[in-house]
Amino acid sequence: MTSPCLDTPGADLLPAVPTGRHSRLRARVAAQLFRRAVAGLPLRVEFPDGVVLGADSDGEPVPRMIIRDPAAFFARLGGQGLIGFGESYTAGEWTAPEPAAVLTVLAVRLTRLIPAVLQRFRRVLPRPPAAELGTTANARGNIEHHYDLSNDLFRLFLDETMTYSAALFEDPDAASWDLLAAAQRRKIDRLLDAAGVRAGSRVLEIGTGWGELCLRAAARGADVHSVTLSTRQLDLARRRVAEAGFADSVRIDLCDYREVGGEYDAIVSVEMIEAVGYRYWPVYFDTLYERLTPGGRIGLQAITMPHDRMLATRTTYTWIQKYIFPGGFLPSVEAIERLARRSGLRVCARDEFGAHYAQTLRLWRERFDAHATEATALGFDSTFRRVWHFYLAYSEAGFRSGYLDVQQIVLDRPEEQP
Repeated sequence: MTSPCLDTPGADLLPAVPTGRHSRLRARVAAQLFRRAVAGLPLRVEFPDGVVLGADSDGEPVPRMIIRDPAAFFARLGGQGLIGFGESYTAGEWTAPEPAAVLTVLAVRLTRLIPAVLQRFRRVLPRPPAAELGTTANARGNIEHHYDLSNDLFRLFLDETMTYSAALFEDPDAASWDLLAAAQRRKIDRLLDAAGVRAGSRVLEIGTGWGELCLRAAARGADVHSVTLSTRQLDLARRRVAEAGFADSVRIDLCDYREVGGEYDAIVSVEMIEAVGYRYWPVYFDTLYERLTPGGRIGLQAITMPHDRMLATRTTYTWIQKYIFPGGFLPSVEAIERLARRSGLRVCARDEFGAHYAQTLRLWRERFDAHATEATALGFDSTFRRVWHFYLAYSEAGFRSGYLDVQQIVLDRPEEQP
């Protein structure tokens, strides 16, 4: 059994509620803005003194947000914005029967909740720490922070394929736990088909995960070289490959994508670009170009955000970066297309399936909550579980609201002309 990392989020890592004269002033401003913003939203925001804010939704039930400690909630919100909002949930200062539903309402109206005049002050918000930038020196630590927590923790909520990315259901509205493994394999197979992976293909996978894509590519007769920066994923993926009888056709290395050599007929990378960091996207696409043989194809699966929001937030430090994915940042479709062209690659197909990711996350969240006792036995305390419950609900809300999407993007390197 693996054990959690030493820096597992816990009660000792949750910042104290901000205090002092300036904090009180910011808290009053945050309270005014919050009350004004939620007054017109289809939410029921309940305060301890009996005050209820929000708007009715034509008689339909609306999500409940319960503020247990208004003073602490507004102090955190005023001090750290959305980071404080998430920390306040972790601290239990606000809660909700259905956090994903509350966060979906907020995500739909995200760009309108903060007055434009105050959005200009984004430049004074905290910047990502230098130690979390996606340099070669930092990348392994960023990956270990999340993916090396514990293989047993991920087993609690992932299906039998141990696939930690968007599934592709036949019908997302009918998504259920029993259909998740098949939906994950369907997603992988579509990406392998798009990249032209077949018997004899030389395949590079950037970001191994726990090995399911390696297995399915090898089952087609491909020779696979997969790279990861997670030692725990590496160990389990190698074991799965050996047990499946593909040790001769699959090689998995603990290696940064920038250190890979050789040429490949196909490259596949599933939701790994999000960990690269926007400063290093040009290097990532240059690497794809250099490793792909002329005429080859790339199957890239990426979580995307609107281009204007990407530009507005690329230097902002977020709750997700602080607690879940240090160094990470989501690209836009426009950014991917522009960077691909700059590197000599061509986007030749693109499919989006964000609604499927919302359902995938719902299933993970429900499974994670159902296994709270087992998570505790692994050493993950109630504070950690609230961090992860918020993370899964927050991500689900992003896709339900349409603020986030997930794309399978096919790129190629056109044959050089003589």
